[in-house]
Amino acid sequence: MSDHEGGWSDEQQRAEELDRAYRTILSTAEPDTWHRDGLRETPMRAAKALAELTDGYDTDIGALLKTFDSDGHDEMVAQSGIHFYSLCEHHLLPFHGVVHIAYIPKGRIVGLSKLARLVDAFARRLQVQERLTDEIANALEKHLATKGVMVIVEAEHLCMAMRGVRRPGAITRTSAVRGAMKKKPEARAEAQSLLTKE
Repeated sequence: MSDHEGGWSDEQQRAEELDRAYRTILSTAEPDTWHRDGLRETPMRAAKALAELTDGYDTDIGALLKTFDSDGHDEMVAQSGIHFYSLCEHHLLPFHGVVHIAYIPKGRIVGLSKLARLVDAFARRLQVQERLTDEIANALEKHLATKGVMVIVEAEHLCMAMRGVRRPGAITRTSAVRGAMKKKPEARAEAQSLLTKE
């Protein structure tokens, strides 16, 4: 990010700012923090971890989704069980799970590893699951110019498991459907069948 966009001029400045912020948080949470060896380096470790967990903002989605000629393949492509970890923007606690993606090419396909990288690019931001699902689908629709897209996300949210209602194991499912997958019941059924096979 540039300074004009409200980002950081360099990674060192960002790390130092986060280090100071984490020192304040830890001092507030535990007044005797600095008497414990295990916590002395925690602010900088936490700063580096947060920088890593939010490095998806730096990804150029268009460059990531480099496409190839489909060589006439116009049938559905499906990839399921793409694991991800993200941070809930409401409590800064993790949510994690799997993403399932299906798309119908329109002359162009994308390398299979790029689907997992696409998931990471959006998951490694401060997120809500609903937006994460839509962003993945929208990116595929835009950059692949597909005939149709379906994205299903299944996740456990630690803000529900660790605090509040404290319900570990509760799974939230969201979907985003575009193009032929939305308009044609048979395409939607095929995608669901491919993505939910054990």
